[in-house]
Amino acid sequence: MADQPQPFRAVAANVLLAVEKGQSLSQCLPLALNQLPPDQRPQLQAICYGTCRWFHRLEGELNQRLKKPLRKPDRVVHHLMLVALFQLRFSEQATYAVLNETVEACRALDKPHLTGLVNGVLRAAEREGAPEPNDDSSRYSHPVWMVEKLRHNWPEDWQAILGANNTQAPMTLRVNALRFSRDEYLKLLSEAGIEAKPTRFAPHGIQLDRPVPVERLPWFEDGGASVQDEAAQLCTTLLDLQPGQRVLDACAAPGGKTCAILEACGELDEVIAIDESAERLPRVQENLDRLDLHATLTQADAADIDSWWDGNPFDRILLDVPCSATGVIRRHPDIKLLRRESDIVPLASIQLGLLEAMWSILKPGGRLVYATCSVFPQENHRIIQRFLKQQDQARLIEIDADWGQDMNTGRQLLPDPDSHDGFFYAVLEKPEL
Repeated sequence: MADQPQPFRAVAANVLLAVEKGQSLSQCLPLALNQLPPDQRPQLQAICYGTCRWFHRLEGELNQRLKKPLRKPDRVVHHLMLVALFQLRFSEQATYAVLNETVEACRALDKPHLTGLVNGVLRAAEREGAPEPNDDSSRYSHPVWMVEKLRHNWPEDWQAILGANNTQAPMTLRVNALRFSRDEYLKLLSEAGIEAKPTRFAPHGIQLDRPVPVERLPWFEDGGASVQDEAAQLCTTLLDLQPGQRVLDACAAPGGKTCAILEACGELDEVIAIDESAERLPRVQENLDRLDLHATLTQADAADIDSWWDGNPFDRILLDVPCSATGVIRRHPDIKLLRRESDIVPLASIQLGLLEAMWSILKPGGRLVYATCSVFPQENHRIIQRFLKQQDQARLIEIDADWGQDMNTGRQLLPDPDSHDGFFYAVLEKPEL
């Protein structure tokens, strides 16, 4: 019996407990998936992502139904009930199965003394239906600080941003322009029975009508296409890549933009990809290998240029800085649980420091593209404003595009439920000597 896997709801409850303690889903979910037989893994992933997406609404309902909070040692059962509430409110799972199997999962978690509470709470939830949210955190299923910050920063768009964050993102591809044109790849998808359409703004992007396993994508394993959001693909349209250039992709992992740079111009002199994470850098190499591309990979803090830079300046630099990731919450709903308002000021300091460091190794006449997947101005156009006050010689290049909103010092894309993620871009050029 000891070798029997735990019920997947019990496993899901432990995943959510780990997220509450500070682990991301990308850190704790892979280990949890390996605890279950293959046929249960997709359901576990869907439940964990879905419960994180609706965590604050489900938490609001559960707190209304509990007379008092559970003791800290029993906190996993709190998450078990959140999992069950998610299934009751947002899935097509049979109600009797949710109730009965959640009680069994409670026993599997070695909490038999709480089975009566779990049964009573869930039966009341099924009988009474979802209550009216009693605050904005429950109503919009986001932490209060994030709701208020978005309301302040985007007075005309904050509700649309919150709504988009609660949707599931579409699956978008970047066609490898060294292998296929977009029209050619659309034809291959059609022949494979996969419905898709061109993206509106990214020239090599394709959005699928419905997500599919990458194994179904034509030529995927042979480098024909990659999965990448449309907003992230736009970096290559701003870099003005030309043959013979030396290009740096700072903060490069997992490597999607590094590969996009190499695909966009096949005659670059050298591409260097840097990332501080020893754990994430191998993923860059995996992507390069699959696409049959080459870049020089370096593990380093990009801002500590003395530790890695060879003194040869770069023609082009893509600086996709560490950020709050508030533009990609729909893809990473655990951000709602992991991010804190107190993170923003330290992140802004890191972002400005990276920008100053990268500017110092940009060749005169060179171009730097600053990017984030954030929707907070403090990380985006205000960083550029601060930088331009310090570097009065820096030239801000206006982005002539039909996407995003003009922020005077860059363009801001907000998450679109039917299209791209939230992203910010600014383009700077260094004057010739």
